[in-house]
Amino acid sequence: MFKGSLTALITPFRDGKVDEKAFQGLVEWQIDEGTDGLIPCGTTGESPTLSHDEHERVVELCIEAAAGRVPVIAGTGSNATEECVRLTQHAKTAGADAALIVTPYYNKPSQDGLYAHYKSVAEAVDLPIIIYNIPPRSVIDMSVETMARLAGDFASIVGVKDATADLTRPLSTRQAIGDDFCMLSGEDATVLSFMANGGDGCISVTSNAAPRACAEMHDAWAGGKHADAMEINSRLFPLHQALFVEPNPVPVKFAASLLDKCTNDVRLPLTPANENTQKLVRDAMISAGLLN
Repeated sequence: MFKGSLTALITPFRDGKVDEKAFQGLVEWQIDEGTDGLIPCGTTGESPTLSHDEHERVVELCIEAAAGRVPVIAGTGSNATEECVRLTQHAKTAGADAALIVTPYYNKPSQDGLYAHYKSVAEAVDLPIIIYNIPPRSVIDMSVETMARLAGDFASIVGVKDATADLTRPLSTRQAIGDDFCMLSGEDATVLSFMANGGDGCISVTSNAAPRACAEMHDAWAGGKHADAMEINSRLFPLHQALFVEPNPVPVKFAASLLDKCTNDVRLPLTPANENTQKLVRDAMISAGLLN
């Protein structure tokens, strides 16, 4: 259903507000560079600090700018189930192709609680759902068994963004759920290994700054040109690392600012990239051929 290089979009800010022009320009650039799908209002888009009105507006801006050329998977996750349902209903009304829903953070629900959370959304909204499993941020790990139970009970639960960095997960997930379940990596640095074990693509941070290279890497892999894909990944690897020396999306917003795509503004409690991060990111982008 979804495959290749998909971008977890940053949300540009200017003077404390969402920079709508810069955001839609970013969408256009991503499509021109070959990105296969767009994710507004994920955690890379600083969704925890967007107001409800801003969240809905960013989703609408993305859908408007994409104009059906690539899928839009709206981030609609929350640690409050009722709010998650409401955001997903809005994504459906706005015309999103799917919703990306993170496992509830801070609450630390049990596996039964996780099942009940996604069940509530699936029953309330007729929209494909991708589970976002990211234990380092949410402190909980949805088991393969729970994921299989959800996929078996609800046809709208179609895939996972796997940010566990466990490269056995795609193997066990595929065996438990089957070939139709969409498996997308949430870890840029391990994406080729993930795909070698059965994955379909990546919801990427790096592609905010290197969309063409990421798209070419996925195209090469899909075309059986594995050596070419590995060469591109090797060239991007220092950037993959540099973009996580501070909390995401601090480094990648600085990277995008170097390309004049937006300011490097982030919202508190995040703060702009420090001097060390700036140097690491700039050097990695030069090494990757993204800056002169």
